[in-house]
Formats: sequence, structure tokens, C-alpha cells
Amino acid sequence: MSESRPSLRLGTRPHPPKRAIALHYDGKGAPKVTAKGMRQIAEQIISTAEAHGVPLYEDATLANALAHLELGDEIPQLLYMAIAEVIAFVYELNLQDQHHLASKGDTAQPLTPEDLSQHRRQKYQHQH
Repeated sequence: MSESRPSLRLGTRPHPPKRAIALHYDGKGAPKVTAKGMRQIAEQIISTAEAHGVPLYEDATLANALAHLELGDEIPQLLYMAIAEVIAFVYELNLQDQHHLASKGDTAQPLTPEDLSQHRRQKYQHQH
């Protein structure tokens, strides 16, 4: 008679569902949650952001913390440092894009946020 042994299944842990949170910061008060969702809604938020040249920042832990907020809520003070990193990331992207666009020539007019968004949209379209 064979002895029964416990079986061990090896594999990867399933990935948590994709989550996306959109924030808006107008320089007054704290950034606010403007969109949030999981799975297909998260994909739509990400696609919309990419299509409009909005920078994406991936941080699952931060997304999970922000997911507890309601639409229109300001981020809590506890998350200020984490969100400051996101704002710094976006600022750095803007500087890189400005440098790239300026190196192409026409620098007679100052670059606007719309110029940067259009540049990001074009980069996204070339990647996909």
C-alpha cells in the first residue's frame, strides 16, 4: 500500500486586478481623485490618459491606498510625500519633453502644456 503524501503545487501567485487612479492638481490645496477603477475601467482610464498625453506613474501600493478615496476627494496628508514623488516625476517628464521639443528647432514660442501633451500622444501612437 502506498503512503499518501501531501501534494505541493508550484506556480505563480495570480496577479491582483489592474487598478488605475487619476489625480488632478491645480496648484491649490491637495491633488484630487478624478477617476478610479479596476480591470476594464482601469484599462479605459489608462488608454484615455495615454491618448491625451497624460503621464502614467505605476505604483501598486499607492494605487491601493488611493482606491479608498471617493471621486473628488483630496488626497490625505498621510500620502503627501508619495504624491510629491509623482508630481516630481511628471515635472521631470515635462522637462525632458521640453528639451526634446526645443532641440527640434522652433523655440520662438514658449512650450505650453498642450504642446507637451501632443508630444506625448505622438510618442504613444508610435509605440502602439
